[in-house]
Amino acid sequence: MTSALDNFRYEVREAAGEAEGMLVLFHGRATDEHDLKPFLDVLDPERRLLGVTPRGPLALPPGGAHWYVVPRVGHPDPDTFTATYEAGAQWLDALAAETGVAPDRTVLGGFSQGSVMSYAWGLGPDRPRPAGIVALSGFVPTVPTWSPDLERPLPRIAIGHGTHDPVIGVEFGRAARETLEGAGADVLYREYPLPHTVDPGYLNELATWLRETLD
Repeated sequence: MTSALDNFRYEVREAAGEAEGMLVLFHGRATDEHDLKPFLDVLDPERRLLGVTPRGPLALPPGGAHWYVVPRVGHPDPDTFTATYEAGAQWLDALAAETGVAPDRTVLGGFSQGSVMSYAWGLGPDRPRPAGIVALSGFVPTVPTWSPDLERPLPRIAIGHGTHDPVIGVEFGRAARETLEGAGADVLYREYPLPHTVDPGYLNELATWLRETLD
């Protein structure tokens, strides 16, 4: 018997005791569910949280897993984005039911394409609000089939972006900050003089942010 949990392959890092919440991290383009798994111990060194890292459903050039096709930065392909969004919404609902961890005790985060999908599932008009969103080197997507719900109270949001990013320019991170702060969100925003990667120092800051968000 299949369930929506079968929509994505995923890795789990168990909490040290009874989970106080859940951290779900979505990888970037052309990697897989193992890529961000080490981040779980950096962001949650006390292992207070259940950690989950799913794999994108698409296998595309240049290899690895993907969440959607990229015709233009900032504008995911509508068909593949919508299919992944719907499959991921079902998967997240099934994950909450299986683990007993409610969305308001869950933080969604990711890098590059993974941060785009974190925004999508965290801000979607048909989705429950998570406790927080971590968006590293990404953007709030522009897609005809989806738009963010900025009317309901927003989750806490942490954004990080390299000022020398040649893949997704820092202007996308700045635009997300402006939009979300303009809608009343509590946004932690950091830029760092790096390309399309994550500043290790910011991860340490995010560990504190994550504790505060779920406390």
